[in-house]
Parts: sequence; C-alpha cells; structure tokens
Amino acid sequence: MTAAEVGAGAPVREASWFGWMLAFAFVLAPVAGWVGPLAFAPIVGLSGFLCLGALRIEERDRPAALAILVLATWALVSMVWSPFHPTKAGQATAMKLILQGVLYWALFRAAGSMTSASRALALRIFAWGMALLGALLAIEALTGAGVYQALRQAMNDPIRPDLAVKNVAQGGFVLAVLTPAAALAGWRTGAGVLPGLLMAAGILGASFGLDADAPIIALTFSALAAWAVWRWPVWTPRVIGGLAAALFLAAPAVVWATRQLGWFQTLEREVPLSWSMRMSYWRHAADWIGDHPLRGWGIDASRMFGPGITLHPHNGPLQIWLELGLIGATAAAVFWFVAIASQSQPRRDVGRGVAVATAVAYLTFSAVSFGVWQEWWLAVGGLAAAGCMAVQRQGRAENA
Repeated sequence: MTAAEVGAGAPVREASWFGWMLAFAFVLAPVAGWVGPLAFAPIVGLSGFLCLGALRIEERDRPAALAILVLATWALVSMVWSPFHPTKAGQATAMKLILQGVLYWALFRAAGSMTSASRALALRIFAWGMALLGALLAIEALTGAGVYQALRQAMNDPIRPDLAVKNVAQGGFVLAVLTPAAALAGWRTGAGVLPGLLMAAGILGASFGLDADAPIIALTFSALAAWAVWRWPVWTPRVIGGLAAALFLAAPAVVWATRQLGWFQTLEREVPLSWSMRMSYWRHAADWIGDHPLRGWGIDASRMFGPGITLHPHNGPLQIWLELGLIGATAAAVFWFVAIASQSQPRRDVGRGVAVATAVAYLTFSAVSFGVWQEWWLAVGGLAAAGCMAVQRQGRAENA
C-alpha cells in the first residue's frame, strides 16, 4: 500500500482506524436523523476526538482555518459585552465553538487519510444508512409518523401526533444535506442509483407528507449546483462561493433596502404564517444590527431579544451580523467562499459537484431554519464535510 492510498503518508494501522471511526459515525447517523438530531453532536464529536491523530492544516486549508479561528476567537471576546450570560458550561457557545472546530476538522482530515478498504466500507455504510433513513421517512410520511409514535409508545413515552410529525420532519433536513455525498458514495461503491432514489423519496416524503417544505427546496438547489459544476467546473464554484460570501456580507442591507421599497412588507403579508414569522424575526434583527454593526451585540445575544426574536433570527447571516457584527460576518464570508471556490478545477469531477451541492443545501437551511450555533446542526455540517472528503477520494486514482 502506498502513502497516497492511506492519505498523506499516515501509518496503515492509523489510517484504518480513521475509517472505522467514520464508519461508526455513519452507522449512527440514520438513527440520529430519525429518532433525534440532537444526538449528532456527541456522535460526531466523539468520532472527531478519536481521530485527533489526523488533525493537521495543509497550506491550501489555511484561509478557511484562519476564518474559523477568527470567528471563534471573536465570539469568545464578545462574551464580554453580550447580554446573555451563561450559567453553566453547556451554555458557553463560544468555548464550544473552539472545541467543535478542532474535533470536526479532525474528522474531516481523517476522512481523507483512510485506507482504500476502510474508506470503501465506510462509504457503503454511509450510502445504505442514508437510504434506510430515506425509506423510513417515506413510510413516516404515509403513516403520519406512525412508526415514530409506536416507538415512543413502546418506550412508555407517548407523544402527540402533531409533535411526532414535527420531530420526524427534522430528519428530512439532515437527509437533504447528506444525500449528495451519500448518493455518490453508493454509486462509487457499486450500489448503483438505488440508495440515491431512496434518499430522494425520503426528502419528498418529508416535504410533502410531513409539512417540511425546505428539504425539497434544498434538494432542488443542490441538484442544480451539482449540474452547474459539472457543466462549468472552473467558474461555477467561484460564482457560487462569491454568492455565498455576498449573502453573508449583504444580508442586513438586503432587508433594509427591500423595506425601503415596500417589497418586504408586501411579501410578509402574503406568505404563510410560518414564513411571515421568519420575516418578522429578520426585520427585528436588521433593526438591532444597526445599533452595533461593527462588533455586534455579542455571542448568543439573539436569545435576549424576545418577543421580537425567539431564540435566533432563523437566518444564519443575520444572526452572525446581530451577534458578531461585521467582523464575524466577514470571517463567515471568507470561510464559505474558500470552501466552495476551492472546488474549482478544469477537470470535471462529480465529487467536486457533490461538495458544492452539499454546501448549497446546508446554506439553504441556514438561511431559513436553524440557529447558526446549534450544536447538532454544526455536527451535521462536520459529518457532511467528512462524507464529501471521503467520496472525493473514492473511485478515481488521481484523487488519492
């Protein structure tokens, strides 16, 4: 076995260990996606901890790593003026960001340092695990989360049908982020298109049967991004990376401008209630961003702006602006530009298209749904990045 096969010359035994750790995370991912996404934080965190031997920052990774370091450091500094004061360690978001950055980066690098045999095994588990989650979500959509309710009943912990549907629907968000890499993993390990079709069925079920409209939107955007990267492999990643950076830098200005034109208010009145509530949060966030545009209000300040904002603005760029100001928004913009634009190259490669598609899906949800610092959501992002790294190394000798 050559050094290239085990990634950066890692010892064979250590490289095989990395494969087992990634397989461990992939085995538990469909369970967490169905039963409770909060489990992603300990699963991915433990896997990253057990892969700390892979932790390294290569020259091409330095801009993204520096952006993460600036963001986490500024978040830590902002605790000084934040109106939110954690009363226990679990609420210290800034400190957790530093730990998460280290652990998830270690898992990401480990995914590129596995032996070919352990990588193939991990990717098979990944593909069929996500296919299982997709099939299960499709069944849940047909039964109104009946399987989940039966599980809770068997555990002597019954749940209302509407809450069961809401809980299970979160699996659609997880599946939409992990599907691009998992579907390609199935193809490159010999499973064909069946795993990908089951994943698509689960996303459709979550969107149309479990009242979660965002997964189908993310799937559409990510599919278009993957096709565009295949069609224009040099320019598409750079353009999408530039758009992502612009999204983080210009989010408050977009809200301000559309409000001045009256478009924002008109749309807010016309959309369904769930979207109207989101837009109300965005409007309040934009107002408060204007008070401290450079330094922000401090990490987790969003929690203190009720009733105008409940927990967070349901928009990642606005939340970063509100809490960390221009400094935090710039760091986030640099990270996403580098992460996406780095997939640009003259040779067509489906793996690079999948990486861009994964980023597009993740950013879609971050723009309309989850709090940017939610531990499980960051863990899903870390696992998705590791999946993209592994699948890029699979199937093409030159990718080793």
